[in-house]
Amino acid sequence: MKILVTGATGLIGREIVELSNKQGIPVNYLTTRRDKIVSNENFQGFYWNPTTKEIDIKCFEGVTGIINLAGANISNKWTSDYKNQILSSRLNSIKTLTQALGKIDSKHITSFVSASATGIYPSSLSNYYIEEEKKIDDSFLGEVVDSWEKEIDTLGQFGFLVAKIRIGMVLSLDGGALPKLAKAIRSYVGAPFGTGRQWQSWIHVSDLARMFLFITQNGLNGIYNGVSPNPVTNAKMIKEMAKTLDKPLILPRIPKFVLHIILGQKSYLLFSSQRVSSKKIAEEGFVFEYPNITNALEQFYNNTPS
Repeated sequence: MKILVTGATGLIGREIVELSNKQGIPVNYLTTRRDKIVSNENFQGFYWNPTTKEIDIKCFEGVTGIINLAGANISNKWTSDYKNQILSSRLNSIKTLTQALGKIDSKHITSFVSASATGIYPSSLSNYYIEEEKKIDDSFLGEVVDSWEKEIDTLGQFGFLVAKIRIGMVLSLDGGALPKLAKAIRSYVGAPFGTGRQWQSWIHVSDLARMFLFITQNGLNGIYNGVSPNPVTNAKMIKEMAKTLDKPLILPRIPKFVLHIILGQKSYLLFSSQRVSSKKIAEEGFVFEYPNITNALEQFYNNTPS
């Protein structure tokens, strides 16, 4: 088995590459920077530029599975130009892969697993979402994920299995929201956002990497939610983080208008509420190492066994 990974140098990609190496799975990866191309026995880089649809088709040699993580980071400021980049980076990446696959004999490829996002589900304090949900969130992020998934579906023309992982809030010490939340709590300015009632469907980065490989190795297709079995409210997450870090929460909450002034449209991410089920992937035999927010946070900050 050999896999091709796009976005291999990102938060999730690095974890997948490390896990693949531990399992003896060689990795080809695509990068937009020629100076980041590395070549060794188990890790081979290839150049691509999704904006211009340029790609080194040698990247597919010997590959049986493709994992797609490419796309501009949604945590940057949502200017009009950057919002266009968030969408175009995702669509152009899929289109570039599609065009390249059309030029080769792709019979050796059996699986394509792509990132997606739980942001496609409508914001709700009461709903509990499963993969069969048809309604789409009436927001910029909902529109992006809907367009992204439709583009991913076009890969079905090649005959290999296509799966999408709708990723929730990824917990990691190396990036994402967790270090920023921890910094605020340690500085005594941590507090729930708004009412704190909004649901946050989260996942430990290690479990997410394992899920990508699990779906690839087991030949699964369709949509799977990339979240832990136990989503929590924002207030619960902040409370558990403060407890783990042994810091008091002095502020009662951070008003919504304050975060909107600071973050602009991106503040929507902090107040959108999606309570999402991971039952489907569990029924396929996937076992979470970090099913609860408490043991996930302890692993990060106390280094205690999960």
